[in-house]
Amino acid sequence: MIPELYAGRGSNVIRPRAPVDRADDAELVALGLLGDLIDHDPRALHARTGLVLERGELGVWLVAEAGAVLVRPGGRRVHCYCVKATDPKLPPSDRIAHLLLALRVDESGFATVANLAFSGARWRLRRRLPGRARPALDVATEAARAIG
Repeated sequence: MIPELYAGRGSNVIRPRAPVDRADDAELVALGLLGDLIDHDPRALHARTGLVLERGELGVWLVAEAGAVLVRPGGRRVHCYCVKATDPKLPPSDRIAHLLLALRVDESGFATVANLAFSGARWRLRRRLPGRARPALDVATEAARAIG
């Protein structure tokens, strides 16, 4: 029962914090900035799931507005990190862009400073994810399997 509770806690790092108003001017600008930071495939994944896929040295990351999930090479284990941008007025895409830039600057530092919410089997996390986020985890898993 304890691993299930922690998996639920880990799934919270990629749940959307509030409904996104895509017509909001601040969100449109933030979405443009985020779109400039990522390639076409991660941009399409973000449009479908709200998560950004980023390949790193430690594995494949899924970045959300309140944290990130690291899928380790091989795709069997995941690490969920809770971290957030400090300004509560930032739109969701701006929060993701901030975390993505921090991850790109110092991946191991990002993993060290962020709070580890869950570490365990990918399948255990997947069961706890909202349906919209599951395809993103599947894509990250496939990318991680290609690494290891």
